[in-house]
Amino acid sequence: MSVLIVIPARYASSRYPGKPLVGLTGASGQTRSLIERSWRAAQEVSGVDRVVVATDDGRIQQAAEGFGAEVVMTSSDCVNGTERCAEAHETLGGGYDVVVNLQGDAPLTPHWFIEDLVAGLRAAPEAEIATPVLRCDGATLTGFLDDRKAGRVGGTTAVFDSTHRALYFSKEVIPFTSAYYAETEETPVFHHVGVYAYRPQALAAYPGWPIGPLEQLEGLEQLRFMENGRAVLCVEVDARERQFWELNNPQDVPKLEQMMARMGLD
Repeated sequence: MSVLIVIPARYASSRYPGKPLVGLTGASGQTRSLIERSWRAAQEVSGVDRVVVATDDGRIQQAAEGFGAEVVMTSSDCVNGTERCAEAHETLGGGYDVVVNLQGDAPLTPHWFIEDLVAGLRAAPEAEIATPVLRCDGATLTGFLDDRKAGRVGGTTAVFDSTHRALYFSKEVIPFTSAYYAETEETPVFHHVGVYAYRPQALAAYPGWPIGPLEQLEGLEQLRFMENGRAVLCVEVDARERQFWELNNPQDVPKLEQMMARMGLD
């Protein structure tokens, strides 16, 4: 089964313009851009046939080609990363069995998250898209709640049924819990990891579907699949004591750098 990883990246982010080119300093003091760190994370994934950066911006193209990435130029009309992945796959001529969307703001994504994700999609023929979920510990849940209290959009949470079919994703913290948890204690809240694995037929159909009210309200691209009756598989992954966070706001930069320092990641 052939696997393509696409790293969609745009410069004109409404919340954080120029985010893919923001520098992150690792444990040894080496500073690399967010897009380079995401590309390096993709290189560690086993069983992958090709990795490309998909962008509509010449600055990102120049930076990506500068550190050795293959770049596919896509339209500025793409409204989200899934649409950009669909266009990139088509531009490359298609033919891949699984297309993985490794969003360019998640450089701490461990390789086994993606490996487990692809394996989960392979084992679930009824699913047309799969995405990882990670059970929150008390510290992560506290971070989510603090972001919301401060009016910031932090991580996304997910709820799913007994077969791991997604019921909903939200930028609010769901399900509601009034309990308080110790820093390392497991909680009933699952962090949605911003990676997707698509079957090519569903990915190709996606740009032609209308944006529904839930996708518009939440700003979450995966909801378009659900609003069109497509099964989204949530694959639970194990952090293996590794910290994970996405870069959503400028305030996340020092948080990510501190995590890399603690984990000794360069």
